[in-house]
Amino acid sequence: MSEMPSRTPIVAGNWKLNLTVGEALALVKALRAEADGLEGVEVVVGPVATALHPVAGALEGSSIGLAAQNTHWEDRGAFTGELSPELLKDVGCTHVIVGHSERRQLFGETDEGVNRKVRAVLAKGLTPILCVGETLAQREAGETLEVVLGQVEAGLEGVEDASAVVLAYEPVWAIGTGKTAKPEDAQEVHAAIRGKLGQVAPRVRILYGGSVKPANAAELLAQEDIDGALVGGASLRADTFVPIIRAALPGG
Repeated sequence: MSEMPSRTPIVAGNWKLNLTVGEALALVKALRAEADGLEGVEVVVGPVATALHPVAGALEGSSIGLAAQNTHWEDRGAFTGELSPELLKDVGCTHVIVGHSERRQLFGETDEGVNRKVRAVLAKGLTPILCVGETLAQREAGETLEVVLGQVEAGLEGVEDASAVVLAYEPVWAIGTGKTAKPEDAQEVHAAIRGKLGQVAPRVRILYGGSVKPANAAELLAQEDIDGALVGGASLRADTFVPIIRAALPGG
């Protein structure tokens, strides 16, 4: 048998609508002191759009990546209030979070629009972090895999190499609620996602998101098909984010 390719885990912080420029820079300074250059884990932070440029400067020369929380699929034009992958790359982004459940639920994003964003991000050489996940009602109706695998398929439509995309499974009912999927339940969904990816599956990194905290990170990240975490609230402080990063280290 050929050896399974190793997947470097990713721990990404989605800061959502939090932190001024000054607060963001203070957090980056603390993260650089404790998490810069760690071997065996990739670290990414996702500030608000107004902090992207200064944070990019503060991260210069570090191993920590920079994610935007959203994008538009067109490069430029009459799209008031939008930011394109071209502009995000220009400001120093390496990653873009696409299709987060809050974008889908609160701002009406569709599978088709999410897919257009994924392809636009890839076209600029950036890494999309494509979020998928089911609501509580869908979970209770037994529709988890149908919903999640449908979102994966739609999000990757027309993508030539899915290993260029990072997937993030975020059960909607676990985001910001304090509820977390049991490690074995999360693993089941991650395994199903990997099973749908075909030949490229061993190279695709699939993150778990949904109330990830230092207390539950190690158990979640120990699962075979969980390749890191997309972290919300716990990513806003170094003393809660760094332990999650360390939990993703080989042997962590």
